[in-house]
Amino acid sequence: MNTQDTICAIATAPGGAIGIIRISGKHAISVADSIFIPAGKHSPSLAEREAYTLTFGQIRDDNGNIIDEVLISLFKAPHSYTGEDSVEISCHGSRFILQETMQLLIRKGCRAAGPGEFTQRAFLNGKMDLSQAEAVADLISSSSAATHRMAINQMRGGFSRELTQLRNKLLHLTSLIELELDFSDHEELEFANRDELKNLTMQIERVISNLIRSFSVGNALKNGVPVAIVGQTNAGKSTLLNTLLNDEKAIVSDIHGTTRDIIEDTVNIEGITFRFIDTAGIRNTQDTIESIGIARSFHKMEQASIILWVVDATEAEIQIRQLSDRILPLCHDKQLIILLNKSDKKTAMPENLPHLSKQKILPISAQKHIGIDRLRSLLVEAASLPDINSSDHIVTNVRHYEALSHANEALHRVQDGLTINLPSDLISQDLRECLFHLAEIVGGEVTTDEVLGNIFKHFCIGK
Repeated sequence: MNTQDTICAIATAPGGAIGIIRISGKHAISVADSIFIPAGKHSPSLAEREAYTLTFGQIRDDNGNIIDEVLISLFKAPHSYTGEDSVEISCHGSRFILQETMQLLIRKGCRAAGPGEFTQRAFLNGKMDLSQAEAVADLISSSSAATHRMAINQMRGGFSRELTQLRNKLLHLTSLIELELDFSDHEELEFANRDELKNLTMQIERVISNLIRSFSVGNALKNGVPVAIVGQTNAGKSTLLNTLLNDEKAIVSDIHGTTRDIIEDTVNIEGITFRFIDTAGIRNTQDTIESIGIARSFHKMEQASIILWVVDATEAEIQIRQLSDRILPLCHDKQLIILLNKSDKKTAMPENLPHLSKQKILPISAQKHIGIDRLRSLLVEAASLPDINSSDHIVTNVRHYEALSHANEALHRVQDGLTINLPSDLISQDLRECLFHLAEIVGGEVTTDEVLGNIFKHFCIGK
């Protein structure tokens, strides 16, 4: 993307009463002036007006025909979202009006903005660091109070500010160590206190380790707690999914093996997003396609945090005995809830359930919605997610998680090197690697178009 271009984009979803077109760049104000006629005689042009003002008037095409009556918001560099001169045109939400105005702007010299290009310019112009820019996308896509709080906190810079402070301290000591290398012929000189460096690396490691551990919580809050629904064919897994989603998402049939692939959808329960995964029924089969689906079922079980094992209550002891050896070994680090479905047809609890004394066992009827409210409560309890405060730093981004993990590995090598008195040049190399990975998060050393393009391509147009 050419950052010297003046860009424009529709910034609102189609179908609304109001539509907004954003313009940003060196010629944003002059381009807007060329298509805009302010109301009132002798009204000053946009270029002559003060920043942060609203101006009422008309957008007119090349022939002087009125396209719409609009309000224009004016922002002047560097005090705008992008750090550039910017204009926002608020017009009626008609698709025709929006497209006509966009085509007019492009004829006047604008270029249609790419995904996330406004936020990318804000980053490049120093209005926010990279983690804050990524938080904008998280804020737009937030679907619960928790994800909203995490995105707001990151966008305000709390997460990156803490990392930057630690990185600056580490950078200072790294500079002192590298200064020693300039005086390598004076072995008695030591500018960087090794005990101070060791204490600092331990302090940074504690912070980074806490952030790395928070990723499992952040990922669950952002993408949904993964819940695998497993069991034999015709146990009622698809019916349960439809009941939880309150939607006919999965095909329900008395025919065995109807579900042959993975079906996923999310639902919010008490402010927590759960990602339910309906899997193929587990049984011995010669059908190649069904066998692939069953293999995927076990793969999804490995990825899930919670497993709902749906058992037909009318033959519970048989089904549990048949599948215990295949399901229970995958549940040692997961929350397992056994659902005795179709309990309206058999009210007595089965006896002699093998190896299940510590597991949660709940009678339900997915078809008649019996026990579903209790199941929702058990799911919230099993998720065991902490309350997120505005001051909590939670990692939700895979890129951040990987950078922190690499930084932590480099820190461990620094600590080992200090313990065995490695030469300064080797310690310096690991320190620089740690600094590089910390800078990856806030953008200090991320300069390639490929990396930035990969980050911003997932944004919506107009942001």
